[in-house]
Amino acid sequence: MIKVWTDAVEAGLFDRHSTRGSSFVYLPETARARAVSVTMPVRLPSWDVQFGLPPIFEMNLPEGVLRERLRLAFAKATGTFDEFDLLGIVGRSQVGRIRYTGQKEQLQEDVPFQSVDEILAQRRGGDLFRYLLEKFASFSGISGVQPKILVRDEGASAALGKTTHRLSESYRGATHIVKFWEQNEYPQLAANEFFCLRVAEKCGLDVPPYRLAEDALALVIDRFDLRSDGTYRGFEDFCVLNARRTEEKYRGSYETSIMKRFAEFANSPHVGEDLERLFTLIVLNCALRNGDAHLKNFGIVYDDVQGEARLSPVYDVVTTSVYLPKDSMALTLNGTTKWASAKELQRLGETRLGSTPARVQKILERINAAIANTSNELRAYIKDHSDFEDIGNRMLHEWEQGVALSLKTA
Repeated sequence: MIKVWTDAVEAGLFDRHSTRGSSFVYLPETARARAVSVTMPVRLPSWDVQFGLPPIFEMNLPEGVLRERLRLAFAKATGTFDEFDLLGIVGRSQVGRIRYTGQKEQLQEDVPFQSVDEILAQRRGGDLFRYLLEKFASFSGISGVQPKILVRDEGASAALGKTTHRLSESYRGATHIVKFWEQNEYPQLAANEFFCLRVAEKCGLDVPPYRLAEDALALVIDRFDLRSDGTYRGFEDFCVLNARRTEEKYRGSYETSIMKRFAEFANSPHVGEDLERLFTLIVLNCALRNGDAHLKNFGIVYDDVQGEARLSPVYDVVTTSVYLPKDSMALTLNGTTKWASAKELQRLGETRLGSTPARVQKILERINAAIANTSNELRAYIKDHSDFEDIGNRMLHEWEQGVALSLKTA
C-alpha cells in the first residue's frame, strides 16, 4: 500500500485493486484543499479504476530508457515490476505537488546534489549520462520516452535556503530537469529543442529558463513548478484532464481535448489570455512541424487545487519531422492529423477563441516573425557547429514548409 501526499501533507492511501486495477481513498481528515487532482475532489467513496492507475498517479511515471533502467535495477528485488512498483520507486520526487511513500513512512525527498554547471560543461566527459542515470533515476518522477532526470542544483538550493520565506521540507527536492537523447536515433535533439523553445519565447509564450550543454548532448531546464519557498505548484497534463491513460496520449482533437477542455478547468479570470496562448502554441507546433504535441505535452499549473488554474509554461517542443519525414500532427484538427493550413488555423482561432479575423492574423504574423528571427540564430549556430549542419539545415527547411502552409493565408 502507498501513502499519497499533497503539498507535503498526508492525503490518502492507494493500493492494487481487483486483478489489474487500483483504488485510492482519502483519509477521513483530508481537507478539500488536499485533493490530489482537479479531476478527483475529496470524497468518502474510493476512487477506483479497473486497469492500471488513475491518470494523475500515472502522469509522472518514467517511460523508455529510464523505465527500463529502473526495471533492471529493482525487478529482481521486488519479484515483479508494474506501474505500482514504479510509482513506489520514484514517488518521493515528482513533478508537481504530489508525493508517494510507503504506508508507514514519512516524506523525505532529499534529492542528491548535482552541479548544473558541471552538466552544461560536460566535465565528466562521455560517462556523464551513465553517471547521472545511476545517481538520479530513482529520484526522477517525470514522464517522457527520451531520458529525463530531476536533479538538485546546489546553487539553486542555497538560494532557496537564503529566502525570507519559511521553507517547506521539500526545498531539498529537485530544482532542474535534465534531458538527454539517444544520439543514434535522434541526433542533435537537444539543440533542436533549444531553438524551438527560442521561437516560443520570441512569440511571447511563457518558457522556463533553459540552457544547452556545450557539447549539445543535454538540455537543462529550470522547474517551472518550484516556488520561491521551496514548495511545488500543482501540475496536471491533458491526459489527466481528459481522464486518459498515458498510452492514449495521441487520442483526441485540438478543438475538444485541448482548447475546450482547458476552458472547462481554467478557473481563472485570465482564461481569455491563456486560451490565446494555448492557440498560439498549437499554431506554433504546426509551423515548427512538431508531431509530438500530444495530450501530455500541454498542462495546467495552480497554487490551490480549488483556485485559479493557468496554462503551464511551454515544454517539449521539437521539430520532429527532421527525424520522421512523414510525420503529422499528434492530435486531430478538423478531423485529420494532416498539418493544418493557415485557413484551418484561422478558423480555429475565430471559433474557439472568439477572436476577430484581424486578431488571429496578428497571432500568425507574430509567430512568423519569431521563426524568421530564430532562423537567423540557427544559421549562425550552424556556422560554428559543423556537427549540427545536417539537422540544422533540415530544421530550416521544415520551418519554411511549415510557415508556407500554416502561417501564410494567401
